[in-house]
Amino acid sequence: MMKTTSGIPYRSKLHEVLDDLILTATGKIKADLVIRNGKLVNVYTGEILEEFDVAVKGDRIALIGDAAHTIGPQTKIIDASGKFIVPGLLDGHIHIESTMLTLTEFAKAVLPRGTTGVFIDPHEIANVLGVKGVKLMAEEAKALPLKVFICIPSCVPATSPEFETAGAEITAEDIEKMLKWSEVIGLAEVMNYPGVIEGDERILSKIRATLRAGKVIEGHAPKLLGAKLCAYAASGISSCHETTSRNEGLEKLRTGLTLMIREGSAWKDLAEVIKVITKDKLDSRRVVLVTDDKHPEDLIKEGHVDHLIRRAIEEGVDPVTAIQMATINVAEHYNLDMHIGGIAPPRYADILIVDDLKKFKVSKVIADGKLIAENGKLTIKISKYKYPSYSTKTIKVKRKALPDDFKIKVNERGKVKVRVIEVQEESALTKQRIEELNVQNGEVKVDIEKDIVKISVIERHKATGNISVGFVKGFNLKHGAAASTVAHDSHNIIVVGASEKDMAVAVNKLIEAGGGMIAVLGGEVLAMVELPIAGLMSNEEAEVLAEKIEKLNDAWRKLGCKMKSPYMTMSILALPVIPELRITDKGLVDVNEFKIVDVLVNQ
Repeated sequence: MMKTTSGIPYRSKLHEVLDDLILTATGKIKADLVIRNGKLVNVYTGEILEEFDVAVKGDRIALIGDAAHTIGPQTKIIDASGKFIVPGLLDGHIHIESTMLTLTEFAKAVLPRGTTGVFIDPHEIANVLGVKGVKLMAEEAKALPLKVFICIPSCVPATSPEFETAGAEITAEDIEKMLKWSEVIGLAEVMNYPGVIEGDERILSKIRATLRAGKVIEGHAPKLLGAKLCAYAASGISSCHETTSRNEGLEKLRTGLTLMIREGSAWKDLAEVIKVITKDKLDSRRVVLVTDDKHPEDLIKEGHVDHLIRRAIEEGVDPVTAIQMATINVAEHYNLDMHIGGIAPPRYADILIVDDLKKFKVSKVIADGKLIAENGKLTIKISKYKYPSYSTKTIKVKRKALPDDFKIKVNERGKVKVRVIEVQEESALTKQRIEELNVQNGEVKVDIEKDIVKISVIERHKATGNISVGFVKGFNLKHGAAASTVAHDSHNIIVVGASEKDMAVAVNKLIEAGGGMIAVLGGEVLAMVELPIAGLMSNEEAEVLAEKIEKLNDAWRKLGCKMKSPYMTMSILALPVIPELRITDKGLVDVNEFKIVDVLVNQ
């Protein structure tokens, strides 16, 4: 019989339970659960099998087909007549911290939607707390019915110390040890693609360690093509989720990479990249649907992986193919298809009952053989996780911010040429622009008419006192300021504003709160989302956090910004591995040239 410990389901090891599974399949012992008379979506063959049963023993599937002989007096029966039996959904790449929810609150939000497994890259919390942050996520996952597979952050920090100040470092030696953790499935997205191509031993040593351990290596290679893409793939990197065009998707699939098509809250690539299937008619079995980043208000309004399936169907993908891209394709990519990703013996019994495939509304969710959610609501209780104090005291600055910190002073008069970061909504990419700005009283001024305002990063891990200032275009701010301690990947404090005074107020309020996101106008706080856990996450429920974020969005609109998720767009402007121009606590970074550049041109 299966074991339980402290009321938490014990996930069986196959070698421990194969006897029970064999005996159940033959009817010599009876199933614990049987789902009857459903339309089984067989992701292995691409078929829909009419009037099929599924028999479950403990937390694994023992039989599919006619299960009448496995039913006994104690067997629980679920009638699926006229409904579809679908494998539990898998998100092949997500940063839980970017939901701003704890892992527990995230699980409570997505399990009723049909997500039963996630492959997480905890590099956000790792950049703040290092190995301890990753271990914290692993410990929290143990109490959850959601299966959580961890990819070790590969780039902590994302770049070398000359470009930014991170809160922590994960070394090749650390990775060697972490690869032995039972929760670890591979190495997370290798963002330093120039380092791979140029033979940087700091990143190659991490790749070698993962290859020796026989685990998967995830990629991150925006717009990388041709010989450079081949060089990147030659290292053993197996996937990329940064593809934004159809042609790029074609080349990555042809190079043997798993193509992860991203549709999250801020970056929406599915409509374009899915054309490799709908237009080019390529084999879909090496294509995976992922969210990467998903905000709580979107989890509530749209859903999670179920939303990805609906979006793929809307774009012309066959429903069974769409389901494969969020189940078996993910499992096969991570070499876990013997255990998850489909409905067949001896896989874990992660099963959904779905009324209509095209609408893909999940009515029942079974995880590890237990009914855990029905009609969008959990039927089990999941307790909150108590975070240790070290994870909530992560804001360390030399002093509070002053309005003068955000002024750019020059000796010139009249006008000066400056480098400007230009942002685009729903795109991770930026443009480097050269603009002329007025100088008044020895200061370079913002230009609201040109949509050019200030941007700054304040170091918050080691109290170095580093503060950089530059200019940004695209937010359409008319006044005020907005700031955040979510600033990928090093998560220093980032602030944009039309007013230096409001920029200082916003930064100082976040310091006092221990982290979060904020909008300020005329010295008054319009809205604030407290994120005290590593300055990244809240322990509140998704609905509560979503309401606060909606108020923050309203506040951004009062500042003049009309973007859907402006705080997300702002948060990646400190990530110096995505072209073209970024800003860190050490200054402007020209990502194409991989060097720090001056705000003033030709100075």
